[in-house]
Amino acid sequence: MKKNNIILIGFMGIGKGTTARAYAEKYKCFIIDTDDLIESKENQKIKNIFDEKGEKYFRKLEQECADWIVSSVDNTFISCGGGFYNVKNLNKLGTVILLDASYDWIYNRLSTAENSKAKLKKRPLFSEPKKAKKLYKEREKAYKKIADVIIDVENRDMKSIIKEIHKHSYI
Repeated sequence: MKKNNIILIGFMGIGKGTTARAYAEKYKCFIIDTDDLIESKENQKIKNIFDEKGEKYFRKLEQECADWIVSSVDNTFISCGGGFYNVKNLNKLGTVILLDASYDWIYNRLSTAENSKAKLKKRPLFSEPKKAKKLYKEREKAYKKIADVIIDVENRDMKSIIKEIHKHSYI
């Protein structure tokens, strides 16, 4: 049975965390971030987990996080890491909403933000734009296939984005 959560997926840097915080402020709900949960569990940053234990280990942690959400979390807005869409039980976690935009728009969003250095540092893959764009292309179809709802966020204001998300939510 599907939980009453909003599961926000999309490519890194598209604004999942920003959207979750704006939604929580407007609709007074709880939000969690899967990357934050994993960092808390492991007591280290995602980058360090990748560097020290590898991607396979990190993906195992994402699955553990998804399993915990299925058994323990309801009525919550959940912002997911860029690769979280690959967990086996994603559709059981809640209504899966994809924030969608072109790679160039995402890259521009990050590189022109007020705190662009911090945003790009948090996402080291963007230091190699060709590699990042290749990963974007690999994930694009998979994101759309698994999503219950697709919201194009390119050149839209946050108010209209969270209003559209709310149409698909009971949170």
